[in-house]
Amino acid sequence: MNTLIQLEILRTFRNKRYLMFTVLYPALLYVFFINAYGSSPLANGMQVKTYFMVSMATFGAVGAVLTGSAQRISLERKSGWVRQLRLTALPGRAYTIAKIASCAVTTLPAIVVVFVIGAIEGVSLSAAEWLGLALALWLGSFVFAALGVALGYAAQPDAVQPIVMIVYMLMALLGGTWFPVGGSLEKFARFNPVYLYNQLATFVQPGHSFDLGAVAGLGAFLVVFVAAAAHLYRKDTKQA
Repeated sequence: MNTLIQLEILRTFRNKRYLMFTVLYPALLYVFFINAYGSSPLANGMQVKTYFMVSMATFGAVGAVLTGSAQRISLERKSGWVRQLRLTALPGRAYTIAKIASCAVTTLPAIVVVFVIGAIEGVSLSAAEWLGLALALWLGSFVFAALGVALGYAAQPDAVQPIVMIVYMLMALLGGTWFPVGGSLEKFARFNPVYLYNQLATFVQPGHSFDLGAVAGLGAFLVVFVAAAAHLYRKDTKQA
């Protein structure tokens, strides 16, 4: 399983589309948003540079795991690679875990690059806050890695890309990626994993503590997505 994880990570880092759309693109958007919004605090009280540093880091992380895992799995099913792996001693659960783990590792560049630009632009956090924030966002990305695996088994290769993009953009739009979510919309946003993902950063605001409700919500989504991925994998095995 370790060999498969290493192979998946190397394949991702060699992908120029990955570097462009999940690392460089969120970083460029971050620079655009902080210049467009200026220096005034947003409606939720968080500084513009801090807010969009988090939202663009999560945007890149979610994009890395969703587009990477879903499309690759779907193509591997079509090419017969998944069928070949089933003929080896590698158990199905190991394949699924390897996919989730390797995808989660590839989120680190998307998070770190935006954080570096945020620090250059003047985002001021303590060392513990920087480390805690990076760790929270990295661990949260496992939720979307599991969703990517599930989507990879749910959709055919010719349909998986538009499905992933629609899911990705809708979750980002209603999850506080482009603007703070408030009012009546916030009640529905609590059922959006991207919103909960962004809420992991609220502890860096003065007077706020770590959002345990967001952690619990993401934990529930992780269970659901892992169960869906396992079910779809078994279903795909029977059809093969």
